[in-house]
Amino acid sequence: MERESSTNEVHDVLIVGGGPGGSACAYWLASAGWDVVVVEKKRFPRDKTCGDGLTPRAVKQLADMGLEDSLTGAHRYRGLIAYGFGRTMELPWPAHPIFGDYGYTITRHDLDGIVADHAAKAGATVLQGSEALSPILEHDARPDPSSSRPKCATPSTIPYCAGARVRDSETGEIKELRARYVVVADGSNSRFGRALGTSRDRHRPMGMALRTYYTSPRHDESFIESHLDIRDASGNVVPGYGWIFPMGDGRVNVGVGLLSTSARWKGVNTTELMNTFVNWAPRSWELTPQNCCGPATGGKLPMGLSVTPWSGENTLVIGDAGGAINPFNGEGISYAYETGRLAANSLDLALGGGGREALATYARDLEETYSSYYAVGQAFVRMISNPSAMRVCVGAGMHSEFLMTQLLRVMANLMRPDVLGPAEIGFKGMKAASRTLDIYRGLKRPPAT
Repeated sequence: MERESSTNEVHDVLIVGGGPGGSACAYWLASAGWDVVVVEKKRFPRDKTCGDGLTPRAVKQLADMGLEDSLTGAHRYRGLIAYGFGRTMELPWPAHPIFGDYGYTITRHDLDGIVADHAAKAGATVLQGSEALSPILEHDARPDPSSSRPKCATPSTIPYCAGARVRDSETGEIKELRARYVVVADGSNSRFGRALGTSRDRHRPMGMALRTYYTSPRHDESFIESHLDIRDASGNVVPGYGWIFPMGDGRVNVGVGLLSTSARWKGVNTTELMNTFVNWAPRSWELTPQNCCGPATGGKLPMGLSVTPWSGENTLVIGDAGGAINPFNGEGISYAYETGRLAANSLDLALGGGGREALATYARDLEETYSSYYAVGQAFVRMISNPSAMRVCVGAGMHSEFLMTQLLRVMANLMRPDVLGPAEIGFKGMKAASRTLDIYRGLKRPPAT
């Protein structure tokens, strides 16, 4: 029988979701001395569908949190091997002044618990097995006397959120958790975000991914594999890619990602696509039914900051809940860490006396950091959804190691801030083209507050 209780305690920040973004945000806020409570529906360790690959961007965020030593048991890799249209190319991670030239593979089963525990050690309260059922809405909340609405802002569709009704999975008890500010970090489906008024722009590409594990003699390879010309059962090239990521523990993570860039691809059966890819993959991996560790699981990936608004009167939306997934490659972990950190920076300012005006810096930071890059990414994926264009682009690229190295730097968002090299010049050209196609203007929005 469910019991309800309430308390007069008001936390500084309530974070809904203890995944990468929520735990990173909690760590940075707790480290700054704020009273932070995280509610996580599951209990760690828990499984999570993911490619399990940490790029140099993700490794940088973990290192900044003091967690790279905790990855000692993870598998370290040096780059990727690209397969496409009959050719193979080995591409080490490029040198960069900020990011390292290596990544890791580690299951979310292990990784997410590490980061959540780190946030708890920093002082955050992490409530596992606690489901945020619904927001506590106060539409007539008193205005913030410490600031005025920035002139550039437009009214937000997210009302004032005073906290959440939370249910304990073991006792069934429901209680109210109240906070001055709320962070939405409950993942790509984001039921809590939708309850507050967030929505996805359905004119933008949505990713779909499916993955499973196989035991393999090549489980400790030093390069991950990316197959750029995956095909359906009829042999048609589809917009997406297949991957084989060595885990270093006797297993490899195998999956396919598909872009729903047009009605033509929305009806593709991802299970059949996965089976076709596995049957086509290099035999040396030994991806046989006998070596399969279990059924494939999948999910949808809202990309390119396609979920808005990103902030409200006292609310910020981060990670997959805000669609902060790289359209180029479907990477989400590093951007969850990064947006969680950006949110923590804005909340630190707001809690320190800046109020809503300080909170508005989060939406502006998202615009400055990601908008043009994600706009180019969406233009790119729309282009490759045309099989002929994909054959020309990827096919031509696979004949030039130099070109593919530059493309890797762009797709992994590893362009250098200190050098205007071929990748950086190429990106500028791609950005100009995306503006011409109105993709860029479609992504830019006035920041919500």
